[in-house]
Amino acid sequence: MKKDITDKSSVEYQKMTWEALKKSLNGIINKVSESNIRNLIPELFYENLIRGRGLFCRSLMKAQLASPVFTPIYAALVAVVNTKMPEVGELLLKRLVVHFRKVYKRNQKLQCVATAAFIAHLCNQLVCGVLLPLQIAASLLEKPTDDSVEIAVSLVTEVGFSLQDLAPLPFNKIFDRFRMILHEGQIDKRVQYTIELLFAIRKSNFAEHPAIKPELELVEAEEQITHEDVRIDGEFDTEDRLNFFHKDDAYLENEEKYDNIRTEILGEDTVDSLEGKDTADNGEDNEGYNDPSVPMDEHQGGAGTIVADRGVIEDATETDLINLRRTIYLTIMSSLDFNECAHKLLKIKLPPGQEMELCNMIIECCSQERTYMRFYGLLAQRFCMLDKAYQEAFDTCFGDQYATIHRLETNKLRNVAKFFGHLLHSDALPWTTMDYIRLSEEDTTSSSRIFIKILFQELSEYLGLGKLKERLLDPYMQKSFEGIFPKDNPKNTRFAINFFTACQLGGITEDLRNHLATMPKIEPKKEDSDSDSSSDSDSDSDSSDSSDSSSSSSSDSDSEDDRKSHPAKRIKDEVRSDVRSDARSDVRSDARGHGRADSRMESRSDERSYPKADRRDDDRDRRDDRDERDRRDHRRDERKDDRRDDRRDDRRDDRRERDDRRDDRDRRDDRDRRDSHRDGGRDRRDDRDDRRSRRDEEDRARDLERHVKREPQD
Repeated sequence: MKKDITDKSSVEYQKMTWEALKKSLNGIINKVSESNIRNLIPELFYENLIRGRGLFCRSLMKAQLASPVFTPIYAALVAVVNTKMPEVGELLLKRLVVHFRKVYKRNQKLQCVATAAFIAHLCNQLVCGVLLPLQIAASLLEKPTDDSVEIAVSLVTEVGFSLQDLAPLPFNKIFDRFRMILHEGQIDKRVQYTIELLFAIRKSNFAEHPAIKPELELVEAEEQITHEDVRIDGEFDTEDRLNFFHKDDAYLENEEKYDNIRTEILGEDTVDSLEGKDTADNGEDNEGYNDPSVPMDEHQGGAGTIVADRGVIEDATETDLINLRRTIYLTIMSSLDFNECAHKLLKIKLPPGQEMELCNMIIECCSQERTYMRFYGLLAQRFCMLDKAYQEAFDTCFGDQYATIHRLETNKLRNVAKFFGHLLHSDALPWTTMDYIRLSEEDTTSSSRIFIKILFQELSEYLGLGKLKERLLDPYMQKSFEGIFPKDNPKNTRFAINFFTACQLGGITEDLRNHLATMPKIEPKKEDSDSDSSSDSDSDSDSSDSSDSSSSSSSDSDSEDDRKSHPAKRIKDEVRSDVRSDARSDVRSDARGHGRADSRMESRSDERSYPKADRRDDDRDRRDDRDERDRRDHRRDERKDDRRDDRRDDRRDDRRERDDRRDDRDRRDDRDRRDSHRDGGRDRRDDRDDRRSRRDEEDRARDLERHVKREPQD
């Protein structure tokens, strides 16, 4: 299109070159990294930075806010440009200061942290003086709040290595102010930990936070131009008009001037090579666009793509995905209730196929909470009711979470189980989701069994045991419940029955118990049956002998008194006993004389008299008694563990209270010591000693009282 315009001073030509300049600057800034920054600097100076300095500063600030990780790289790029064109570096500093003041008044913490980090790295590169970061730190710590202290900590962390060499006295005063804030204890505990971490970083001499990485040390300190006059409280002209196109009446003269500056900076050979490369690229682009065989879709590339050789190269850095997850997380954390959160998330307008990312982020946020919050279950329920795509996505997430449940901690596992329990009892998820679960000793782990236990306890709590049993006995859903209530193997069936009985949900296993009772029993081998029958006959004969002896002994004991009172009756009974003993001995001798076959016939007859169903019932009763004893032992062990955990928690709480009281006492002692040192009075010191002795006595009395109260529990 440039070839069609002959008048290069016309507005159309100037506007076209302006758009090309903006596109080129954005492309260079987006491509810059530690590995290619040296190669991109000539391309950057090849563009007209005098005309596009406003575009350059705006694009640089946007890129830095979007990716704060690249802040040292952007600072190194600005440092190189500042050595040749100081007005560009000064304009960027002015805009950063104005932007910092604006976002600080609006309480936009993330943008404040990013902007302060950019200023800190520019100070490391000597683009700005040390006065600017010192002023920012002092203003942040003047009236400390949680956010202002956190911003100041991040600023000093980035610029501390340079400040301790260039301005040691103000640097020490800043840390004195941090120490005073820490002793006052008026800020949040989390922010106090960041201050303590900053002191640890200072103690290590900022080893992990150097001023400039070796790969980004592109400018010598003697060549750098430092802007000392830019201050936090100054009034600046940010020259916002440079961000937009304006007609230049002296366009050709200004372009010729910049050509001379470009040649002076880069050299003629570099300029010629860049011009040749630009011409070749333009020629390839024109050929591609003029070729009628190439469709228009191949000339256009969307966000995150680069068009080359009639193909599309996709951005594999997943920057868009990371930004999407960050947006979803911040939206969830900043919402008051689930209705507001769902409304905000729907406004994001997820691209097709990204529903799974939203579901995963909701589950991840839910698992990170200390206890389960019903907010996440209601939010997921709302999305499942809105669109079936979210329902299918949560169904897939259930399978993924169950497959990797062994990787979660106990607290996360409990939150995830209650989350899906809410979706199931509210019918937001279909109960066909249970297809993923197979309850057997081989197919489950300890984590998956805990997950199933909490899931069904949650369902029982909301639905009730009767309604839950009714849902599980639905004939249309039996295929989905085959894994949870297995009927293919008696071993798996018994395992499922014992599992739900131990979870106090034995009512839902009645169908399994009936199936197990009516299940055909596998017949043992013949030899085993013969041996079993013989053993049973022996046991029966022994039991009959014992019963006879017991009956005879009882009868003898009953009739002993009668024999004492009636001598004739005593003689008659003695004769009867002799006859009975002789008969019994004869029978035993005859039984010994018979062969092994007669004994087997007797055992088989006894076995027929004792039905198999009764033996099976006895075995089941013994097994139930054994299971009941195991359950009692398990509950006793659990109660013992709970008592031990309670005692350990009490001891930890006592230690924590003693530490807190000791810290408070030390702070009060320090304050009293400062007061006594300033006033120089002995009475104040005596009063302080009296207060300390009273506090010690109160602490000892409190500990003794707590120990006495706890002693009966132990």
